[in-house]
Amino acid sequence: MSIPIWVYAVVVGIVISALMAIKTGREERLLEQETIEKEGEIYMERLKREKGLREEENMQG
Repeated sequence: MSIPIWVYAVVVGIVISALMAIKTGREERLLEQETIEKEGEIYMERLKREKGLREEENMQG
């Protein structure tokens, strides 16, 4: 008794689908990490600017 060819096709489809899901998940995590890092850099720059402005105000006043 042999296995029909469509069963092989379904198994291959499932394997390819799983690999693509893993690949997409990794890419999304990397993109999310890059976005978080950029937002953190922007936030830190804003804090530095605000600290500088406060120091200027303290020196003048």
